[in-house]
Amino acid sequence: MKKIVLVAFQGQPMCFIHVLLNGLEMQAAGYECKIIVEGEATTLLPEIDQQEHFLHGLFIQAKDAGLIEGVCRACSMKMQVLDKIEKIGLPLLDDMSGHPGMVKYIEDGFEVLNF
Repeated sequence: MKKIVLVAFQGQPMCFIHVLLNGLEMQAAGYECKIIVEGEATTLLPEIDQQEHFLHGLFIQAKDAGLIEGVCRACSMKMQVLDKIEKIGLPLLDDMSGHPGMVKYIEDGFEVLNF
């Protein structure tokens, strides 16, 4: 089975939509897929958690499917959205100096794709 980690860095909704769509497609195809949100992409989460946002449905679908592994704690703090991320209830990842490390995923056989 293919194992993929999709890492969202960019803060543009039109980039993030591809992370969500690819994650859902990969999971439907039988891949083990995880989404990690880093950098400017952390600022999108409070926006897309709002029902009126055009990505809300996809976000909830990915969240409910267990695709979202977590959000970078350090970037959430730097981008001033940590409290909002905590309210959404997403896990905060910080095992590499406050950021999510990739070594454990690579050692577990995951391919890492950055968006």
